[in-house]
Parts: sequence; structure tokens; C-alpha cells
Amino acid sequence: MNSYLLAFKSGFGFLSTIPVGITMEGIDELMKKIYFYPVVGAVLGILIGAIAYMGQIIFPGPILAALVMGFIYYITGFNHLDGVTDIGDGFMAHGSLEKKIKALKDTTLGTGGVAFCMLLLITLYGSIRSIQEGGLSIFGPNLPVLMFVSMFIAEVSAKQSMLTIAAFGKPIPPQGNQAYPGLGAMTINGANTKNFIIGFMFGAIVCVLSLGWIGLLPYLGACTSALVILNRSYAHFGGLNGDGIGTANEIGRVTALTILAIILKLSSNGYMGGLEWTLL
Repeated sequence: MNSYLLAFKSGFGFLSTIPVGITMEGIDELMKKIYFYPVVGAVLGILIGAIAYMGQIIFPGPILAALVMGFIYYITGFNHLDGVTDIGDGFMAHGSLEKKIKALKDTTLGTGGVAFCMLLLITLYGSIRSIQEGGLSIFGPNLPVLMFVSMFIAEVSAKQSMLTIAAFGKPIPPQGNQAYPGLGAMTINGANTKNFIIGFMFGAIVCVLSLGWIGLLPYLGACTSALVILNRSYAHFGGLNGDGIGTANEIGRVTALTILAIILKLSSNGYMGGLEWTLL
């Protein structure tokens, strides 16, 4: 199989629940061509956006928001959300660096992990609802199109957030008898400058094509959130692992949707007069 096609296919096996199959050879190719992360995100965003588009026509807003959340995790899985709970436990652990890393890698779920996960899911639901409410006054009958575009941009932004945090991060030093790199370290090693720039440019272009220059704001906000997570990961763990990369995905998605909701709110209240929205 062509190495590019294998990497692209493996991206779905690694970042989604779509049953395409995945092998270590495929993972190796994906890590060499990790700029496929936002490309896979674009395809997943189209699928999620299609559900949001159709659902906006059929279902009441609150029900649709819950259904969209359910579909997001149905198609992307819970691995990244599990990273949020692990990061939450690590952040909330008291004591030395070693104790924090132990809490990060512990398989048990603590209060910090539960709290982080709940806050993330509540914010995800609230951001989707806010886009529905804020978009109604501006787009009216075209609200389903806005929902499609919003979910598309959010998923591209989420995957680029993973690439961003990996590109600027360094792995947590090996602990104990660990003699091989985990998937987090492999992701970090693959996210070199060239791959980061290719992925970033692809994401920026498709976001602009989707919503004009406004589409860049949630995209850049999501990438910035990844750097904030990286800073906190350094402070607590001395480096970055797969849990931090997965957390960047989840928070990147929520950040993108939240920024879109804020822009809609300001626009509907007249605080951003003359702002033009472009929907293709």
C-alpha cells in the first residue's frame, strides 16, 4: 500500500472508531506524516457536521446538542476524554513530581479527573447551545449550515491542537523500567517543524474556506489553548505525554466552539458592527 494512503488510513484507525484496521507499520507511517491529523479531522468534521445539519432541521436545540455530543464520542471514541481525566488527576495530585506523574498514569479515576471531565462536557454542551441561540438571529433559516460549518471547524481545530502541542512539546522523562517510547512520545517525535507547518496551513485554509477570515479565530484560539495545556503539563509533570495530547484535542474542540459562540453573541448584540459572515 502507498505510504501516504497507509498513513491516511491509519489516521482514522488511530483518531476514530471507524473500523479501518491499524498496524504498527501504519502507525509508523502516520507518525512520519502526522500532518494528516487535521486532514482526518476535516473528514470527521464533515461527518459530525452532517449530523448537526440534519439534526438542526429535525430536533429541538437542547436535544440536538446532546445528540451531537453523543455522535462526537461515538465516532472519535473516548481515548482522548480519558486523557482529560488522567490529566485532571495529575494536576490535582499534591507532592513531588514523581507523585504527580504516578497519579497521571494511575488507572484509577480520582476527583480531579471527574471534575475536569464534567467541566469539559458541560462547556461542550453549552458552546453548542450558544451557537444555536446566537446563530438563529443572524442566520435564521441558514442555521443548519452554520451548525455544519461550526462542527467542521471545531474538529479540524481539535486535531491541529494535538499537532501543535506535540510540535512544541518534549516527552516526560522515562519512569522506572520504561524502556520504549509510548504513543505520546512517538507523536511528539513525528511532529517536526515541517509536519507542523503543513498541518497548520491545511487547517487554516479549510477554516477560511468554510467561514471566511472569521474561521481563523476559533482555529487559532484552539492552537493557543494547546500551548496553555503544554505550559501546565511542563509545570506539573516536567514534560508531555499522550494524555496531554489527548487533552489538547478535547479542549481545542471546546475552545473553537466557544470562540464561535462568543463572536455570534457579540455580533447579534451589535458590538461587532459590519462583521460579515461567509458561508459556502
